[in-house]
Amino acid sequence: MDLGLAGKTAVITGASVGIGLAVAEGLAAEGANIVMAARGGERLSEEATRVANAYGARTLPVSCDVATADGCRDLVESTDAFGGADILINNAGTGSNETIAEAGDDKWQYYWDLHVMAAVRLARGLVPQMRARGGGVVLHNASICAVQPLWYEPIYNVTKAALMMFSKTLANEVVGDNIRVNCVNPGLVLTPDWIKTARQLTADTGGDWEGHLQGVADEAGGMKRFASPEELAHFFVFLCSDKATYSTGSTYFVDGGWLRSV
Repeated sequence: MDLGLAGKTAVITGASVGIGLAVAEGLAAEGANIVMAARGGERLSEEATRVANAYGARTLPVSCDVATADGCRDLVESTDAFGGADILINNAGTGSNETIAEAGDDKWQYYWDLHVMAAVRLARGLVPQMRARGGGVVLHNASICAVQPLWYEPIYNVTKAALMMFSKTLANEVVGDNIRVNCVNPGLVLTPDWIKTARQLTADTGGDWEGHLQGVADEAGGMKRFASPEELAHFFVFLCSDKATYSTGSTYFVDGGWLRSV
């Protein structure tokens, strides 16, 4: 099936690992050029080279911190190498662990900048490029926690909810420019962060990190398993493609049945 992505240029944040890397691979396999952004320059360069070699794609690693205005500016300027961007995947993010009573302003501000302002700044920089190229796609990787919060990460819950609303608002603003904007709310996805945390939590009790994660999945319900990053990436690639041209302003839950509402 031709998804109409060959020759398109996609900008992906948080692209050196996990979901972002899987999306980069999925789009590269369809013939897209990939601008891969992350903070860790060495790992990012290695993965960009691997993706290019594996799929015959043109890749550009951009080491930057999109939680800062300067980092977003550098990423936007990097797209000059491809003449502009057609696709933006706002994926960079991380979980939090705090209580509202104990978390300081600095932590709230950091997560706001990472999850929300990065999306705002990159939209301001890249949407004009898409408009000039006749259209484009913006996807936001939020979380099921935007509507079904976990008690131990209130900052993550709040900022992901804000990202979901930003996605809808941006969609309304650019719908007349042939730019489609959607949000994806994943559930449990087996990223390196989950594995790292599980190893830490089980280090003193036998090290059964896989059993720990299965317990998390069992408690979530639904399919009672984690998705692979590649499973989620397939959905992102579809939403970027010519097969999803009537989809904009929506939020899609890809959570294996974890969501407990309609």
